[in-house]
Amino acid sequence: MEIIKTEIQDLLTIKPRIFKDDRGYFFESYNFKNFREIGLNAVFVQDNESCSMKNVLRGLHFQKPPFSQGKLVRVIRGSVLDVAVDLRKKSSTYGKWASVVLSDKNKLMYWIPEGFAHGFLTLEDNTIFFYKCTNVYNPESELSLRWNDPTLNIDWGITGYPILSEKDKVAPLFSDFVSPF
Repeated sequence: MEIIKTEIQDLLTIKPRIFKDDRGYFFESYNFKNFREIGLNAVFVQDNESCSMKNVLRGLHFQKPPFSQGKLVRVIRGSVLDVAVDLRKKSSTYGKWASVVLSDKNKLMYWIPEGFAHGFLTLEDNTIFFYKCTNVYNPESELSLRWNDPTLNIDWGITGYPILSEKDKVAPLFSDFVSPF
């Protein structure tokens, strides 16, 4: 497993060791001991999966404490542009974002710690997105930020508007946001 640091502290891209032969491939997407050895001491309590058509944007979502979540995300089929925004007030990268393309071909994973907003844009039809969470979903704790917030200025690599949920269309702006982290 290779750890690729991003420009934001604690936000990591993880490249698993992939074993290929004429039958196909095999890789370990999660191993408690190996993750502990690299300093990821997360305990996962919930797994989630979504399937989306091309140009669906989900996010930017997060849960406030005490239900905040760390997420280990990956794509099983298709591809996404995955984005994380640092919401930790004391961080030198507060309000900054980083992105990575995750796909069924590159098999990369993204570790998004607590204190980050998270979203992704599907780049292919029938994309299956999978994530392990360090806390259970709590609807009363869920918050979001506008995907196209002018202060955050995230480059989603698209022109026009993606397919959004009603709540994502009206999510608050970052300038109106008071971070609970």
